[in-house]
Amino acid sequence: MPEKPSLASTEHDRRKSPRTPVLIPVDYSTVDAFFSEFTTNINEGGMFVGTDQPHPVDTTVTLHFRLPGGDDPCVVAGRVVWVREVPDKEGPRGMGIEFEELDDLTRSRINDLVRELRTQA
Repeated sequence: MPEKPSLASTEHDRRKSPRTPVLIPVDYSTVDAFFSEFTTNINEGGMFVGTDQPHPVDTTVTLHFRLPGGDDPCVVAGRVVWVREVPDKEGPRGMGIEFEELDDLTRSRINDLVRELRTQA
């Protein structure tokens, strides 16, 4: 019988590009509530938001965050695509959020940050 893949490997395999570690305060809202947490990593397609109360997969969120070195806040629509219910070696409890609507300027700013962080690693 084939071994079932672990949740951590499944989360990683779904990404189109590797996440880059960065700690950024992020405010986000769902249809009925507002939250303040931190992202622990980001890539061109999404981010991981650490939270003790992750939302279910397919929850739509609106993210508000400031990238390091930037003055203007980024406002991005996203969707929860996976949830880590229990902290493990991959990281804390939280949720992976895929960006759904990213304007060209915000996409460029995120891409620039990710490239810069990867060259520093």
